[in-house]
Amino acid sequence: MTTTDRADAPADVRRPDGAPRPLPLPVAVAMAVTAGLALLLAFPPYGWWPLAPVGVALLAAATHRRRLRAGAGLGFLTGLALFAPLLSWTNLHTGYLPWVLLSLLQAGYLALLGLATAWVSPLADRYPTVWPALTGVLWVGQEALRDRTPFGGFPWGRLAFGQDGSPLLGLAAVGGAPLVTFAVATAGGLLLTGVWWTLRVRRAAGVRWWTPAAGCAAALVLLVGGGLLVPVSTTATGDTVTVAIVQGNVPRLGLDFNAQRQAVLNNHVDATIALAGEVAAGTRARPDLVVWPENSSDIDPLRNQSANIRISEAADAIGVPILVGAVLTGPEQGQVRNAGLLWRPGSGPDLEQLYIKRHPVPFAEYVPLRRIARMVSDQVDRVRADFVAGTAPGVVRTPAAVLGDVICFEVAYDGLVRDTVVGGAQLLVVQTNNATFDVAEARQQLAMVRLRAVEHGRPALMASTVGVSGFVSPDGRVSDATGFNTQAVVVRELRLTEGRTLATRVGVLPEVVLAGLAVAALVGAALVRRRWGGRAG
Repeated sequence: MTTTDRADAPADVRRPDGAPRPLPLPVAVAMAVTAGLALLLAFPPYGWWPLAPVGVALLAAATHRRRLRAGAGLGFLTGLALFAPLLSWTNLHTGYLPWVLLSLLQAGYLALLGLATAWVSPLADRYPTVWPALTGVLWVGQEALRDRTPFGGFPWGRLAFGQDGSPLLGLAAVGGAPLVTFAVATAGGLLLTGVWWTLRVRRAAGVRWWTPAAGCAAALVLLVGGGLLVPVSTTATGDTVTVAIVQGNVPRLGLDFNAQRQAVLNNHVDATIALAGEVAAGTRARPDLVVWPENSSDIDPLRNQSANIRISEAADAIGVPILVGAVLTGPEQGQVRNAGLLWRPGSGPDLEQLYIKRHPVPFAEYVPLRRIARMVSDQVDRVRADFVAGTAPGVVRTPAAVLGDVICFEVAYDGLVRDTVVGGAQLLVVQTNNATFDVAEARQQLAMVRLRAVEHGRPALMASTVGVSGFVSPDGRVSDATGFNTQAVVVRELRLTEGRTLATRVGVLPEVVLAGLAVAALVGAALVRRRWGGRAG
């Protein structure tokens, strides 16, 4: 028996040689582009999260039964429509080349996804009930690869990061971002399967066509609603901590913000001293801890006496420790470190409570393959000193709370955040500098903070030089969000939590299982192709 003998597709969607037909190519191209735009609109600053499953369904439909090259091409179109506008903030101050190269690279991973979707088409045709799950595991597999390659990967644009306002966000407490991605993609697969079965059954006489549609709709509702039913697996300790975020702002946005580094430091010092005055006057609550953002002191305060004096002035005025985002020189000549440094009133820097960023950004904080990169663009030499990666998780112990510190893009990496919670963190802190980007990038980053708070059942905060800064509760709600490109100081009392969510306990296991199932699906499709003639349209 071969594919030409099968009758699992309607006759009017079969090629003259008997193999099932894919959608007409112009239709598939339009659907692929629309898929990318639908996925884009799911992310901040738009936040239309229900469109993410729609985008997944459109791409799956466009690539189903296509030849492999066509599937890859359609996936690439979806990737361009998604990533080119989503990452447009990367070209604001660096020119078009980094944006173009990064967008093309990320779109390449969706090309692999389109190819894989086309490859498993015979498996989906033969066992249509597994089609939604197939869609889900392929998306997780694609993201697992994209999050790690090359140079440590770039997880921006994961399906999970567009669900900060969705009921599916609750699933992060069970299986982290990979499970949320799986749920979103499976929901898209259910949409597609419902439409496919409905159209197929309507052609059969005497069959109630609404039955499969209702079944898929019910499964979709249960899937999306499942996030609301996830029990809270962490408990409040009864302890509270009052935290102040100081968003000092910069004189002007752009790559030259660090040419104004004394002014940036002064902004954060002066805003903290002003807060101390308000506390003394009784108009503000006294904080237990002050958090400054990444790059709040680009002058090394361990080597520069003037910067040391200014930060000490702020700490002594407020009378509580300050977590300072500092750039430190060394350890070797021509190297620097991106650090979160606890600065105590009266005694200054506490070198025992120092976090060095573990995942510097390639081509922004260090330049891999510098000679080769220089052949592409001499702009790489704007990165004069390479940032050195730290080796220890960002667990910073203060008198008020144990902090889980990650810096800027590190919030996108599952393991870097989890390591801090396993290390005892009671409060997640994201220090970031958005002065070289825009408000869309800042809001996309805040969405990641919301997912991490739910994932680990911890209160969280994001402190930015220019915005958006704010607090996030363990259920993902945002409070006291600041505006963009403005100076602001926000103070809030947070209730600490203890215990670990299931996601914290199992770590990478859900992603390993789901990505492993994706590999199994690819192998299974190979067997089906071999047995049934290998025809996929």
